[in-house]
Amino acid sequence: MATAERDRPSATEDTSLDTSLVTRCGRRIAVRCLRLVPAGRPISRVALDVGRGRGGEPGAWASLTAEEARDLARLLLLHAGLAERGTGTAGPPRKDSSSS
Repeated sequence: MATAERDRPSATEDTSLDTSLVTRCGRRIAVRCLRLVPAGRPISRVALDVGRGRGGEPGAWASLTAEEARDLARLLLLHAGLAERGTGTAGPPRKDSSSS
């Protein structure tokens, strides 16, 4: 049975807040707010899209909750500070959801 168009969740991207950067290795990393609008319960995610490398290597993407995006931002800032100071990789232990 086909799903009626009105029953399908629609996806919208807030393009007014689009941000992206190009890394030194040539990959474009785009960050967007993605909103899925199923009937009665909208869902918002932060979409992270890592584009292809210069050599054509495939990119990757992730759809994160607001909490996951904040956790990722915290980890990125932590490791940026470590990289600037030239210290080794350190940080909090990874949360392993399978051990809870």
